[in-house]
Amino acid sequence: ESTVVLKDAPGRDKVNACLACHSADYILMNSRFMDKAAWTASVNKMINAFGAPIDKADVDVIVSYLVQNYGVKD
Repeated sequence: ESTVVLKDAPGRDKVNACLACHSADYILMNSRFMDKAAWTASVNKMINAFGAPIDKADVDVIVSYLVQNYGVKD
């Protein structure tokens, strides 16, 4: 069971759909390596390869949340 609580920021409600398949630990574990392109590829892979229950219209919101809160800083 994950004890990670995602940061309260716009888009978190959409990111919660990701937690239907994996814990928030996955986000933190990968955040050290992920920029916008990597987060976009990852979210799309989850939808297209694994059938994640994420509306394609929410991809940009999810990626923006992840980049702003858990992305690689320049």
